Amino acid sequence: MTTVELSPESDVRPLGPDSVSWRVHADPMMWVAGLRALYFQALHPRVIRGFTQNSDFREGTWQRLIRTTDYVGMTTYGTLEEAHRAAARVRRIHDRLTATDPATGERYGIADPDLLLWVHCCEIDSYLSVVRRAGLRLRSADADRYVREQRFRAWLVGIDPKDAPADVAALDRYFQAMRPLAVATPEAQDAARFILFPPMSRLLEFSMARPGWAGVGSLAYATLPRFARDLYRLRIPHNELATTAALRALRTAAFAVPRPLREGPSIRAARRRISAATR
Repeated sequence: MTTVELSPESDVRPLGPDSVSWRVHADPMMWVAGLRALYFQALHPRVIRGFTQNSDFREGTWQRLIRTTDYVGMTTYGTLEEAHRAAARVRRIHDRLTATDPATGERYGIADPDLLLWVHCCEIDSYLSVVRRAGLRLRSADADRYVREQRFRAWLVGIDPKDAPADVAALDRYFQAMRPLAVATPEAQDAARFILFPPMSRLLEFSMARPGWAGVGSLAYATLPRFARDLYRLRIPHNELATTAALRALRTAAFAVPRPLREGPSIRAARRRISAATR
């Protein structure tokens, strides 16, 4: 699969220092948002089967989360060449993977544009909603601009930008249309439980790591839209005000970590590139 060509009239552009995306993706709450995206993406039966039929999520979930973090960083803060190179690697993987629908026996490709669009929309909805709720101040116009900017990353992975939402209202309409297709299949339930209670070494199991991780996993779950939580029906207490307060407290604590430690390599490289260009 090759990337969809952009027309000369397209307003899809690479992301730069003046983009809203640079602000959103630098937020320390992106880790919580990434977990939310995993919960959300798993509700599409073909997406989660594509993952589970091609890997063992018990071994591959964290690697996938780390790879996604690196990919988001490179396609946001990297040069255009670096972004294309990162996307090409992802497309090559998608192109060779297939999965089977157990109900019909139909074999389908992971690179199906409809599946890619679901993954894309779950990601940007999670990133935007979590960081705003945690305290990143964005005007409604900024939120719309973020969704519109993300069509660049959709284009990189092979989605026609015309099919990707261009503002928050369009993103909401997409999920309203897709809601009947969302199902908490046994595979999705297994993945959700794994995210909440991943296996840990004996040393970590009897430390604060276990309750600490369960708290973060529960917090990410609590930020899902109500229809998604209703599908999963996990026994996790939920209170909107408490969830928002916990997100803001966690974000405040994260900012106490020195910036070089909390920022990824792509952000640091972008800062060095900008600094060198302005000397």
